[in-house]
Amino acid sequence: MRLHLSVPVRSVVLACGSLLPIMSVTLPAAAAQTAPQVKLDGTWQGAVRQPDGKDNRWVVKIEKADNGWKGTMWFIDQRSPAIPIDKVEFADGTLKLNIERAFISYEGKMSPDGDTISGTRTQGDSKVPLIFARATTETAWAIPEPPPPQPKMDPNANPSFEVATIKPQAPGDKGFAFLLNRGNFIGKGLTLEKMMTISLGLNAVQIVGLPDWATQEKYDIDAKPDTPGQPSLKQFMSEVAKLMTDRYGLKYHTEKRTMTAYSLTVAKSGIKMKPSPAGSGDIPGFGLPPGRLFINNATMQEFARFLQSDMFDHPVVDQTNLGAARYNGTLKYQMDDNQLMKMGLKAPPQSDSSDTPPPLITALSEEFGLKLDSGKIPVDVIVVDSVSKPTPN
Repeated sequence: MRLHLSVPVRSVVLACGSLLPIMSVTLPAAAAQTAPQVKLDGTWQGAVRQPDGKDNRWVVKIEKADNGWKGTMWFIDQRSPAIPIDKVEFADGTLKLNIERAFISYEGKMSPDGDTISGTRTQGDSKVPLIFARATTETAWAIPEPPPPQPKMDPNANPSFEVATIKPQAPGDKGFAFLLNRGNFIGKGLTLEKMMTISLGLNAVQIVGLPDWATQEKYDIDAKPDTPGQPSLKQFMSEVAKLMTDRYGLKYHTEKRTMTAYSLTVAKSGIKMKPSPAGSGDIPGFGLPPGRLFINNATMQEFARFLQSDMFDHPVVDQTNLGAARYNGTLKYQMDDNQLMKMGLKAPPQSDSSDTPPPLITALSEEFGLKLDSGKIPVDVIVVDSVSKPTPN
């Protein structure tokens, strides 16, 4: 799961185009002639260099579809299952790929001989070169079998973390993650306040009485459950709540208070997000690189909690009436001063470009078909009774 989540993403948690136009050359004293079309369909492979110096090998298979192209990819060094490519476009010798569930896009130019594609892989604000070579029978990399799916945890189980390591985040490390990885909890750069807002579904203003260290000191967490199987989202958040009680001594009570909050509703244009594929489970994923927002397999209630946890200074209440339906989507937006501050970023230079994206609230309406209205709304508030720095491992 990515919950800021399946990448860490700032992490939680995890179609088509047209044929290459015919090229023409002018020959002396002869009629114009055409060069043969270059084949796109087939298997392509390339490697992305990781910060640790290791290569992450990709295999991409592209096939013709009724209305253009379709594709499938594998991260073979991670033994990933086959991952459908959400969008494949090919025009004027340029290939564009979009893999929404991994928050990845790619754009590259095919060589004149049609044997390589040189371009850039983009994931959030990270851009790295990636060159694909056409695979042959002799050069093709073997695609290993992915690990078997983890069986689901007994729905009646009440799990806890049997072993948990909590340590201060290393100086200079700015990573952030809140992940469920095959039943284990992986946290990076988490304050206690952030753990509470995510696991309890709150905005920071809904938490009263935390000491300064709980909002400022960041910890890395590695916790293993005492019950086998993949927990449901409810079971996982219950494990995190118990961890905060056991290791941070957190005790609190809940009150209802009326405060400024946003109501999340469906815009007049209707919902524009894509429904999640059948069988996607109940674990959502969110990615928040600067100026972009990725959502995978989230209900509107989960999305509202994500918005209030990471994006706004006020609670966000789901009033879409979309129930348990799950959605995917990506959008671009222009960050305001508050959002820049939350990510520890400086404002970019002002741009007069017509490509500048709109503010987040406008982007939500235009790209997702969702509307945010501010007003006075009754919400739950957590009042902290006692808390302490985490106990030793």
